Amino acid sequence: MVSFTQSFYFRGHLCISTELLSMNLYEFIKAHEFRGFSLRLIRRFTKQLLGSLCLLQTKNVIHCDMKPENILLAHPLQSKIKVIDFGSSCFDSERVYTYIQSRFYRSPEVILGMSYGMPIDMWSLGCILAELYTGYPIFPGENEQEQLACIMEVFGPPEKHLVEQSTRKKLFFDSMGKPRLTVSTKGKRRRPSTKTLQQTLKCDDEAFLDFITKCLRWDPERRLKPDEAMQHDFVTGVKKRPNTVASTIANFSSSPAKRHTLQAPLRIRPLPEAPTYAKNSVGMPYGSARTSPSKGQMVNRRHSVINGMSDETSKRGSVSSAVGTAMPPPPAPVVRNTSSKVDMAASAASFVTVRIFIHDMIQCC
Repeated sequence: MVSFTQSFYFRGHLCISTELLSMNLYEFIKAHEFRGFSLRLIRRFTKQLLGSLCLLQTKNVIHCDMKPENILLAHPLQSKIKVIDFGSSCFDSERVYTYIQSRFYRSPEVILGMSYGMPIDMWSLGCILAELYTGYPIFPGENEQEQLACIMEVFGPPEKHLVEQSTRKKLFFDSMGKPRLTVSTKGKRRRPSTKTLQQTLKCDDEAFLDFITKCLRWDPERRLKPDEAMQHDFVTGVKKRPNTVASTIANFSSSPAKRHTLQAPLRIRPLPEAPTYAKNSVGMPYGSARTSPSKGQMVNRRHSVINGMSDETSKRGSVSSAVGTAMPPPPAPVVRNTSSKVDMAASAASFVTVRIFIHDMIQCC
């Protein structure tokens, strides 16, 4: 979270001073030519963002405008980030605005005019992480109608009870409750359930896809909470395995030969030390100002929300004028690498540990 330094009045205006930070994550993506980043780097960012959301959760505060422009690198050569811009934030019990969040990261309950709460920040987090991986917004709607159509294209229509709670359902659904067909300015029609998240992100990592899916659930009550998300496989980097000790003991106990083998004295070997990996500094060199030929115009359609009002004509990158105007050149590009190697030493150690545990359990019986 960004650190507050001091406040003062200048010509009748309240000025708030904060720590000096580097480029925001949108500029970081742009410097990498919209190619996206590795899951390892995204995991580092995710842990820090969840830490910020956990703090807000304990204070019952909703940020209301989570997006790459409001997440800044603390230093151009490090992966430490800070969340900024609480101009639209509010307490969960004192919600002020109905029109909040930048469009690409706006949650369905806000679009549909439903009651909202802290889960809207988790929705924005899922959109941000998807964009960090692909380099482009996952739901690039030109307006709210197409924004909801983009969401339905991947996750299908919302549940009936959610539509019934909506105060703006007539804008998006017909009298039968079916989604209205929308056409973009480029003539593109988006139909519900015609894409999968895996196809959209072009990613095969199960943990990452599962994490994004749970962040982008229609129902806010079923969406991941920040403290729960900290224990997810993608965040921890450790895949949870089912508890099969009981079934293993049963299989060994059913066979006399296996029982004899298990009761034989075990040679306990010391567990191998965990391998160490060199930590690389994270950062990106400033690239050219060009955008992708196919999606450059789409990027400039972003708009921010200030004090609950939409600035439809403003472009991205407004934060850069306030911070990071004289920054040292960042380091070499981060190359995406989604492959993972199995640690054979750790697997062998785990097998030895389980076998010793089974032996002790049978001896006790």
